[in-house]
Amino acid sequence: MTLRLTDVQNLLIDMDGVLYRGQTALDGAAELIRFLQTRDLGYLLVTNNSTLSPVQFTERLVGMGMDVAPEHILTSGVATAEYLRTLEPNGAGVFVVGEAPLIAELEKRGFHLTGRDADYVVCGWDKGINFDKLRTATLAIRDGATFIGTNPDKTYPLENDLIPGAGALLAAISAATDVDPIIVGKPETIILEQSLHMLGADAEDTALLGDRLDTDILGGKRAGIATIMVLTGISTPDEVEASELKPDILFPDLPALLSAWREALEG
Repeated sequence: MTLRLTDVQNLLIDMDGVLYRGQTALDGAAELIRFLQTRDLGYLLVTNNSTLSPVQFTERLVGMGMDVAPEHILTSGVATAEYLRTLEPNGAGVFVVGEAPLIAELEKRGFHLTGRDADYVVCGWDKGINFDKLRTATLAIRDGATFIGTNPDKTYPLENDLIPGAGALLAAISAATDVDPIIVGKPETIILEQSLHMLGADAEDTALLGDRLDTDILGGKRAGIATIMVLTGISTPDEVEASELKPDILFPDLPALLSAWREALEG
């Protein structure tokens, strides 16, 4: 796919590794948000992180100098709850491996928490994971519950380290059940189709900005969305060079992207 920055009318933006790492904003992040707002371009922050609500993400971003309203944020927790509502409009019993914001989104849509007798096991990133949660999830799935994963990210980027992500927990449960989860977040198209719907956008005039080949770039390719990649998060230059999967445009960081975008518009 050939991408010209002048054709981009809507931008789907990953957060971890693109706008910040850990609690530290990355160079150009606040400037990118202002650039999109000033030029009246559509944008949505689309994150595979299910441990915060859109309101909590807004508070975090404001603290980093980015003025983003909750309606401009879609988390994998919200996307998963919305997806489950399409399967069970009247709600159902769920067992959740995940944190309070994910549980709140499910309960808001009529789902109730239960244990081994759950109809669905929903697994997201859970920093309070323990053996009992893994045990109950395993038993419920072996008893017939449908296994849903918010996202497959095996790692999560901090300022200078990588720690286990939701995908590491999914792998443990899959190993114990011999069942692969239905994934809602990137690189699957469920969350990206929801994103386009929220923006009222078409894939043809939208681009996805991310830092991971295995989620952001692959997800964009699957959804027919052009991809822009920065090297400030997970995937390294060597990994990009070695991979058959390539972004449509590659930049070292956000300032380089903004410089090229402005030049293209002014030229």
